[in-house]
Amino acid sequence: MSRSDLQRLLESLRTGDGIELVRNVAEHMLQELIEAELSGRIGARWNEHTDARTAFVPLSAAFPNR
Repeated sequence: MSRSDLQRLLESLRTGDGIELVRNVAEHMLQELIEAELSGRIGARWNEHTDARTAFVPLSAAFPNR
């Protein structure tokens, strides 16, 4: 989580804006889950390059049953 995201969350706590806090936390958690699932399916993390992987993997190849 970036420093600005943490600052926004802290400010939400200070002002009592609980809905915004929940939205921010949920958004961050969902993004992390999406990235973890994609990393597992394509065999590499975001911006990770290897000699074995030389080409772009389209989403249809990463998710063939969808």
